[in-house]
Amino acid sequence: MIRVAIADDHGIVREGLSRLIDAHDDMEVVGIAANGKQAAELCRDQLPEVILMDLEMPEVDGIQATRTIRVDTPSVAVLVLTSFSDRARILGALEAGACGYLLKDVDAEQIADAVRAAARGESPLDPRAASTVLSARLEPNPVSGLSAREREVLGLLVEGLPNKLIARRLAISEKTVKSHLTSVFRAIGATDRTQAALWAERNRYHLEGHGDDRT
Repeated sequence: MIRVAIADDHGIVREGLSRLIDAHDDMEVVGIAANGKQAAELCRDQLPEVILMDLEMPEVDGIQATRTIRVDTPSVAVLVLTSFSDRARILGALEAGACGYLLKDVDAEQIADAVRAAARGESPLDPRAASTVLSARLEPNPVSGLSAREREVLGLLVEGLPNKLIARRLAISEKTVKSHLTSVFRAIGATDRTQAALWAERNRYHLEGHGDDRT
């Protein structure tokens, strides 16, 4: 019997998934959660084999909940079930440790089959998610195109430093910092500091020594 947990902030979705799972003789629902915080607690308490994880939830979203679950209860397979098919969420969820990614327009049997696959240690992916993963693997790492100084600026941005302190730390002008950030944003596809920091987190970017140029 496959022990399944459900995390979704919509009650009607939780109820529907519960009925779907319980309708199969080889799986059972052992708990439900309405947000990511509850999902992580549920996994610690009940140790399901698989948790169906929504992404957009209050308090703690599905991606952060996935990270927590993979650290606290690594035996639990996180299977994302969401309505979002954008690249950032797909890659973010998989990089956080999700074993699979399904969209909510799949039929009931596809969900059941994906739960079984996740319980076997497999990685069920919606074709759109699989295509995104493949394209990401074929693309060059945008960080490799950054200069040493741009990488330093990105690293200090991730640490939370404002432009003024970044300029002081690197002994350059604020105008130069802004110029470097513009280049960084363009390279990684970000539009502001928050998106850049989130990109860096998803890509596990860490500050390293990259020369001592003073541009």
